[in-house]
Amino acid sequence: MKSFFKSVLANIVAIFIVGALLFGFFITMMLVSSLTGGSRVQIQNNSILTLNQKMQIIDSPSEDQPSFFFPSSGDPTKVLLKDVLGAIEKAKSDDKIKGISIEADYILAGQTQLDNIRIALEDFKSSGKFVYAYGNGVTQSGYYLGSVASEYYLNPMGMIDLKGLSTEVVYMKGFVDKYGIGMDVIRHGKFKAAVEPFLRESISEENTEQLSTLLHDLWGESANRMAKSRGLTGSEFKLVTDSLYGLITENAVKYKLVDKLIQKSDYDTKIKTKIGLDKAADLNRVSFAKYISSYSDSEKSSDQKVAVLYASGAIYNGEGYDGIYSNNYIEYIQKLKEDDKVKAVVLRINSPGGSANASEEILYELQQLKAKKPLVISFGDYAASGGYYIAMAGDKIYSEPNTLTGSIGVFGMIPNYKELAERNGIRSDIVQTNENTVYHSWLQGLTPAGERMFTKSVEQTYKKFVTWVTLNRKKTFEQIDAIGGGRIWSGTRAKELGLVDELGTLDQAIAEAAKRAKTSDFSIETYPKKVSLYEQLMKDVNSDQLYNKVLKQKLGEDKFKLFETLASPDSKPVIMMESFYRVKMD
Repeated sequence: MKSFFKSVLANIVAIFIVGALLFGFFITMMLVSSLTGGSRVQIQNNSILTLNQKMQIIDSPSEDQPSFFFPSSGDPTKVLLKDVLGAIEKAKSDDKIKGISIEADYILAGQTQLDNIRIALEDFKSSGKFVYAYGNGVTQSGYYLGSVASEYYLNPMGMIDLKGLSTEVVYMKGFVDKYGIGMDVIRHGKFKAAVEPFLRESISEENTEQLSTLLHDLWGESANRMAKSRGLTGSEFKLVTDSLYGLITENAVKYKLVDKLIQKSDYDTKIKTKIGLDKAADLNRVSFAKYISSYSDSEKSSDQKVAVLYASGAIYNGEGYDGIYSNNYIEYIQKLKEDDKVKAVVLRINSPGGSANASEEILYELQQLKAKKPLVISFGDYAASGGYYIAMAGDKIYSEPNTLTGSIGVFGMIPNYKELAERNGIRSDIVQTNENTVYHSWLQGLTPAGERMFTKSVEQTYKKFVTWVTLNRKKTFEQIDAIGGGRIWSGTRAKELGLVDELGTLDQAIAEAAKRAKTSDFSIETYPKKVSLYEQLMKDVNSDQLYNKVLKQKLGEDKFKLFETLASPDSKPVIMMESFYRVKMD
C-alpha cells in the first residue's frame, strides 16, 4: 500500500511539473510575440527582392497555424498571396528595390497562386526593373515561375524537371476484395470518379476522358506562358518537354530553357554589375516576408469594408479547424451579414467539397447574406462538388483559368468487413425492434431497404444540387445535367460552359463587390482571422483534432481520406459532395 501511495504522489507531482512547464512555455511565447511583433524591418538602398523556397504561399490567414506540439524549425515562412502580389506591386515604384531575383528550385504554392504571381512579375518588368532567375535542381513548378524572368541561369550541374502534367489514380478493388473489405457505394454521375477506385480495377473510359481533357487544358495554359517567356513556339516547347531536354544542362541551354550555365557566385556578381555595385560589396537580398513587414502596418482603414471570407479545405459538419466546418462558417457569415460596416462580401473558395449536409447549411446562410448585401465569388485552386455548391449563392462568380471547377455530383461510400469476419470465423446476429433498426452494420453492410433509401437520398441530393445550379447559372436542368454528372472542368472550360461568369483574380472579384456596393473608398478585411497563440494551444490540446492533423501531415490529404474511409466501419452512411482529384505541377 505504501508503494501505491508513493506512485500516486509521484504522478501528481509529475502532472504539476508538466503543467508548470507548459504554462511557462506559453507565457514565454506570448512575451516573445509581444516583443517582436512591433518591430519593423528597414529596407536598405540597392536591395534585391528575393523569392525562394523558404516561403509557402497561402490564401487565408487561418492557414498559418503552427502546432505547439509538433513544431518544426525547418518549416517555411507562410506568406499570404495577396501580400506577395502587393509586395511586387509596391516594389515597382520603391527606389530601394532594384529588381527581383527568383531563386526557387521548388515553390510551395497552388497552381492558381503561381499563375497570379507570374502575372504580377510580368507587370513588374514593365517598370524597367529586372527579374532574374537562378536554379539548381529545378522542379516544374519552380521553372514555371522562374521562366517569367528576363534572364534565367542554371548551375552547370543542375537540371530542370520539365515533363508535363499527369495524375495517378490508385485502384483499390483488388486490395479490398483480397482482404474481405466490402464497400457499399452509391453515386450519381458516371464522371463522379471519387469512388471509382473501390468499384473497378482500372480506369474507366469516362474518367480517362475527363482527366485527359482537364490535364490538357491546365497544361496548355501553363505551357503557352512558359513558351512565350522563353521565345519558343508551341511546337518547339512541346518537343523540349516530350524529350526531357531539361534534365541535361547542355540541352537546357541549346533549346533555350535557360540563358547560361553559371555558378551561384557568378550569378550574384551579375546582379551586382546590373545595379552598379562593386564586386566586393555585399548583395542585400530581402525576402518577401521581411519586405512585407516593412510596410504592412500602414494599410489603410475605412468605415466601409469589403470582407473576404476564405473557405479553404474540405467541408465538414460541426466545429473545428484545418478545414471548412459548418458551425464555424455559419457564425462567420452571420456576423458579416449583421456588420453594417461590411458593405459587400467576397467568398474565396479553395475546396474540393465534402459533406453534403454541411454544404447545404453554408449555402443557406450565404443566401441570407446575399439578400442583404452583394456577394461575389472567387475560385482558387479548387471549387469542386461542395466547393462549387456553396458558390451558388453568389451574385457573380470569378474563376482562375486553372481552377478545378464543377464536379456536380454526389456519392455515398461506407466500408463493411462482413467477408473478412466470415473468413476468420466471426459472424453476428441482430435483434431489433423494427424492420430496419440496423440498416447498416460493419459486419453485415447495408440491408436491401437501406440501400434503396440511401440511393433515393443520393438521387434527391443530386437533383437539389443541379436545381441550385440552374437557378444561379440561368440554365435548364437538362443543360446542367449534361455537363454535370460529377465531371470536373478547368476554369477556362467552365467559363465556356457557363458554369462561371468571368475568368479573373481575387482582386477583380473584390473590385466587382465594391462596385456592386457602390463604394470606392473602402478597406479590405479578411475572415476567418488568424487564431491567437492561446487559441492555437487550446485547439492542439483537443486530442481528436490533433490526431487527425498529425495523420494528415504524415500521410497527405489523399492517403488520409483513404485511411479515414477504411478505418471507420462503425460510421453511418453519409452523402458526400466531394472530388478527390489533386493535380500538381510537380
